Amino acid sequence: MIEANDLTVERGGKTVLRHYGLRLERGRILAILGANGVGKTTLINTLIGVIMPKSGRLSIDGRVGFVPQLFDVPFSYSALDIALMGRARHLGLFRAPGRRDYEVVRHYFQMLGIEHLEQQTFNTLSGGQRQLVMIAQALTSECELLVLDEPCAALDYKNQDKVLGLLGYLSDAHGMTIIFSTHTPQHAVEIASDVLLMTSGTSYVSGPTEDALSPENLTRLYDLPIARADFGGLGKHTFAPLFRHDGARLDG
Repeated sequence: MIEANDLTVERGGKTVLRHYGLRLERGRILAILGANGVGKTTLINTLIGVIMPKSGRLSIDGRVGFVPQLFDVPFSYSALDIALMGRARHLGLFRAPGRRDYEVVRHYFQMLGIEHLEQQTFNTLSGGQRQLVMIAQALTSECELLVLDEPCAALDYKNQDKVLGLLGYLSDAHGMTIIFSTHTPQHAVEIASDVLLMTSGTSYVSGPTEDALSPENLTRLYDLPIARADFGGLGKHTFAPLFRHDGARLDG
């Protein structure tokens, strides 16, 4: 579905990523984790075609839908208007959306449970509602690869759970391939089949979540002790930082 080999990417004359690679089969979910400024957004923009790599090979089999981080729009567009923008690739030059386009958008609004938001102004919606509208916009493009830049940023736990549940459903029920970035390892634990841990612009760890997402790898990733906590009887686990409030490294 998507394969990148030996990617080198520059921005503003500076090399941000060097010799990066990844492979993701159809229907799998990849979580990208890394510290601020390491190049996660640059990599995502390269995968969706906004930035062209300086060298290397990138192959994507299928249409790509993209969900950016939360933002405001400069005009009073309704939620329906915003989602209809996802139909642009299916419209001819200067052609207005037709009946079929509205049907597709309303199908995804219903699937996401946001049909009641159709006529509300996008900027007046909560963060979680806006995120769902933007996911609807991407889905209305009838994409096969969905890429999301920190889809749970600024969302409360309930809305994080809703977004993660949706992504898992799209993968399981519709075979959609999904890539998302996050600062929360638990998001990867919950739904990702694979992870990419970006330690720097030249160093990374990738592989199945159960293998690559470990306390040791996360400790190197964030330069902070990370421990794993298991919830007895629930079959679940999480990762937590051992914060160094006094600046001194903790043992263990």
